[in-house]
Amino acid sequence: MNAWARLPALVRAVAVGLAVALAGGVPWSRLVVLNTEYLPSLPWASLVMAPVLWAWWQYFAKGRGGPRSTASARTLGARANAVPDNLWGPAIGAGLLGLFATLMLQGVIARLVVLPQQKDIDPSQYPLFTVFAWLVMSAAVAGVVEETAYRGYLQGGIERRHGVAAAIIVSGTIFGLSHFTHPEIGIVLLPYYLAVSAVYGLLAAATNSTYPGMVLHAGGNLFSAFGLFAQGRSSWSVSAAPPPTIWQSGVDGAFIGSVAAFVVVGGAAVVAYRGLFAEARRRVKPTSGGLAG
Repeated sequence: MNAWARLPALVRAVAVGLAVALAGGVPWSRLVVLNTEYLPSLPWASLVMAPVLWAWWQYFAKGRGGPRSTASARTLGARANAVPDNLWGPAIGAGLLGLFATLMLQGVIARLVVLPQQKDIDPSQYPLFTVFAWLVMSAAVAGVVEETAYRGYLQGGIERRHGVAAAIIVSGTIFGLSHFTHPEIGIVLLPYYLAVSAVYGLLAAATNSTYPGMVLHAGGNLFSAFGLFAQGRSSWSVSAAPPPTIWQSGVDGAFIGSVAAFVVVGGAAVVAYRGLFAEARRRVKPTSGGLAG
């Protein structure tokens, strides 16, 4: 047995998941920086990234390319499995409720601590078409790469050995810490990333596919980016203007309403996820067989 195989499953899953995420995310971040400096009148970074993302998908999700000895492990790790038609609706519905509940949770947290303001490029410095192309490609990269890496390779590897709960907690923590490369993001936002990761992670666990998470992740990133550029609202904030904390203003009706909204929407999300898991289990056909004589 080689040294890699002797490592704990959790360590291997984290290492591979991070490597897969970096392989897809770093090229795009470098291309955008270069595009802001060279010929920003054209969104050439998005054009270059399209075949890069396709090649990344073929290798890490579809198991194509060498070495062939790792092809089956790559397809298993990616979790890019087809979703039955009757699970798409419940999965997207549960995911949307989960994301909405996460926003409601942030509304509560924003009254307890001061949340940072999200920072990004100034869109007024670049042509509208260029910014739009960057936003679309950024959303695609985030949805495809991060779901494959974190909910596929990382969560799936831990899930098969230690169960869903441990896998979501570990993958969510790593997912959150990976965003700490942005200077404005710190420990106060870790609960937000844990909640978002749970939303996508439960979808992957229920459907055994990263596709529903990809759709919601890409769509959510695009929606958040438009909110940031058009209204100045951070991805993790309910409103652009930070509200006063309860330590400043006291417990008021707005805070009580935020807590009530989180409880109601969060409860609805729990019910929706329970229904999704139940529907997914009904699709699993029991294997027939008996004892060999």
